[in-house]
Amino acid sequence: MKKLMLGNQAFARGLYEAGCRIVSSYPGTPSTEITEEAAKYDEIYAEWAPNEKVAMETALGASIAGARAFCGMKHVGLNVAADPLYTAAYTGVNAGLVIAVADDQGMHSSQNEQDSRHHAIASKVPMLEPSDSGECKDFVKLAFELSEQFDAPFIVRMSTRVAHSQSIVDTVDREELPLKEYTKTPQKYVMMPAFAKGRHVFVEERTRKLTEYAETTPLNRVEISDSAEFGVITNGAAYQYVKEALGDKASVLKLGMVNPLPVKLIQDFAAKYDKIYVIEELDGIIEQHCRNIGVNNVQGKEIFGYIGELPQSVIAEKLLGQKKDFVALEENIPVRPPVMCPGCPHRGLFYCLSKNKITVSGDIGCYTLGAAAPLFAVDTTICMGASISALHGFNKARGAESEHKTVAVIGDSTFMHSGMTGLVNIAYNDSNSTVIILDNSITGMTGHQQNPTTGKNLKGDPAAAVNLEELCRAIGIKRVRVVDPYDLAQTEAAIKEELAADEASVIISRRPCALLKYVKHAPALKVDTDKCVGCKMCMKLGCPAISMKDGKAVIDHTQCVGCGICQQQCRVGAIE
Repeated sequence: MKKLMLGNQAFARGLYEAGCRIVSSYPGTPSTEITEEAAKYDEIYAEWAPNEKVAMETALGASIAGARAFCGMKHVGLNVAADPLYTAAYTGVNAGLVIAVADDQGMHSSQNEQDSRHHAIASKVPMLEPSDSGECKDFVKLAFELSEQFDAPFIVRMSTRVAHSQSIVDTVDREELPLKEYTKTPQKYVMMPAFAKGRHVFVEERTRKLTEYAETTPLNRVEISDSAEFGVITNGAAYQYVKEALGDKASVLKLGMVNPLPVKLIQDFAAKYDKIYVIEELDGIIEQHCRNIGVNNVQGKEIFGYIGELPQSVIAEKLLGQKKDFVALEENIPVRPPVMCPGCPHRGLFYCLSKNKITVSGDIGCYTLGAAAPLFAVDTTICMGASISALHGFNKARGAESEHKTVAVIGDSTFMHSGMTGLVNIAYNDSNSTVIILDNSITGMTGHQQNPTTGKNLKGDPAAAVNLEELCRAIGIKRVRVVDPYDLAQTEAAIKEELAADEASVIISRRPCALLKYVKHAPALKVDTDKCVGCKMCMKLGCPAISMKDGKAVIDHTQCVGCGICQQQCRVGAIE
């Protein structure tokens, strides 16, 4: 049956059809929907793990047990999972193990641009890269087969465009597979030095066999155009851009297997043309490979650069000299930067921090938006969980100068992901640091996924819930208190008191995300224009429901959720 599917949805369909039994992932845009869609199939056990390292270890354990398994993450998540990944390359698999990593060319929702092909090369794990939804499903199924054939985990590299675009997918029935037999084999699965040395020999021989496979696999295909003026070597989303921008003006070598790369296939293709252009997003991995194997008539990064996406207009202009707009719009669309939603519980807290000129070590999540105008509350954002560790280092470096005017902020899900160990470090090494956990009862920015503090699992069923207060005390923090960020006076007082203390402390800013379905909102507020003096104190909150018109504040009743923070701000009582 033919269906129109998002790339992530098609990926999940591939897991289903391939007989995958176990899915463990951590949400991260643009990979999140793979696991959410997989959870809709009753035949697949699916879960959110606390972080990507745990997810990969869970999937590897399931593979060793004899079940086809999967874990998914975004590109920066693969950094977290790198420890088990590099060793899994040595242990290999029992049943197939497939790993999705979704790169974010253009940084639509990420703190950096990272080319995950480097991880595949460094770990010596094979990697496939689809260019549309149909290939997503097909590549996943093939990856499971190849994983078992070559005794290797297989990475399937996604991108924002492939993950979130739609194309036609041919669906078939699920292949039900029995558990593979598990046999105790220490020399394969116990990676102490004596056994790991032997497995390294296996890995190198496997890479040689995979390179031979790359020469003939249909994953890598040549598309010859009789009217071609030059040849193009490309992969992933860039292949779609190439086909649309260049048409029959170029012959194309499309690489669906991007690690290891073929040798003779590339050499033979390049020999047909005087000019070969390598069009790949981010780093010049294919281009450098071409040079390494003696193909010197290639150009790539000196033309297209290392930054962002390579849309059709760029390719057409660089190679054909044509300035062409492939997206027809009647008018320019204004930029709409992300903002905290009306009623966001983080807004009141960040206002208090900004108002008191407190230095803030930030983290990854909705609360990163506290760095934007008009709050300008966040000083640093590095990676998941880094806010607490960075605060500790900051305070150890600057001492009393910063201890009483610097805090870390971190969300409930991020705290469970990788913030806990930073707090252990603060307690263990006697750091006079104040940490604020912004508990909005959900994993917010990636689309409302459950986490270990919410009391529900991926499917919404009841689950054990971590008690943040008890956890912080068990770690060794004696001063732990909870505030409601909708109460500005209470929140500001708590911040001042904990910063004044001469020991480590945790403030839990607790209020559910305003977008959660079960949250009941108060009636929308309105402005009495006769009382409003146009002081713009309410505008300092950065609430998108509030604007100014004719010198008076105006509240959009279609957005306002009645949180009351602006009411507390108004010194003349004009908001009611």
